Amino acid sequence: MVPTPAALESIRTLCVGLALSGLIASAFELFAARRASFNLLERGGLGAVAALPMLAFSAPFIILRNTVRGRRIEGRPIPFVMLATIIACGWSLLSGRVALDLAALIVGA
Repeated sequence: MVPTPAALESIRTLCVGLALSGLIASAFELFAARRASFNLLERGGLGAVAALPMLAFSAPFIILRNTVRGRRIEGRPIPFVMLATIIACGWSLLSGRVALDLAALIVGA
């Protein structure tokens, strides 16, 4: 069975989204000396507004990291892990598509 071009494009978009997500979260951790987390939004003000773009693209990594950690430490049920993975992959498809479209716009393709 040969995958269709649309399926290959979706896989590429998913991979780009997940890789970008991990890259941004890891870069934040490197430069801020703390983990990227949705708690950045709780402070409010300018800091929360500045964190929005970073969180929008690193969210799939944060969701998956917290899900794996929650499963290992708290013993969260498998259906919860499956649902969180589906949400993270859907989000990754969206952010990957935005990243690929932005890259195509910059390159001029």
